[in-house]
Amino acid sequence: MKSFPMKPKLSAYVSDSVAQRLELAAKRPGANKSAIVDAALDRFLNPERDASGDAALIRRLDRMSRQLERADRDGSVLAETIALFIRYYLTITPPLPSQDQDAARALGRERFEMFVAQVGKRVASGGRLVADVMDRVSASKPDLFMRSLEEGAPLGAAQTSDTGSRAPSATGEPPEHSPAGREEVGNV
Repeated sequence: MKSFPMKPKLSAYVSDSVAQRLELAAKRPGANKSAIVDAALDRFLNPERDASGDAALIRRLDRMSRQLERADRDGSVLAETIALFIRYYLTITPPLPSQDQDAARALGRERFEMFVAQVGKRVASGGRLVADVMDRVSASKPDLFMRSLEEGAPLGAAQTSDTGSRAPSATGEPPEHSPAGREEVGNV
């Protein structure tokens, strides 16, 4: 007959809720209270034993964090892009005479439909224009986003201390950009 080594006996007090859960777990086939408590204490006292499961969880959480950071960056870029476009549009668009407004509305509806179709194609193909542009800009000009640009200055334009030179003139004309600034904006 085979003899088993004697295991030390342990008496412990647990809360009612833990005792109830232990009772339920011990009712499973092949389980008993001693084995459950032994496994739980072993895991609690030796956390490296289950490091493989924790490592996989940590890798997944890290990947999710990076995805959220990218989504946050893309959302910030999108919000800034829309805000700059709206400001630019409102700055340069003169009011239309009333006789031209109906034609302008029809053209606007047609252009909007084309825009929506292009967005639909891009989304359906899995394209990510914001990420593509950000990747291209950061690859060609890695320090571009580290500079402190004056408000409204085109990318690549020289910084000036005269902030009034970028504002629209009193006649409502849009600000004039340097050839270097226009070239820089065109390449983005």
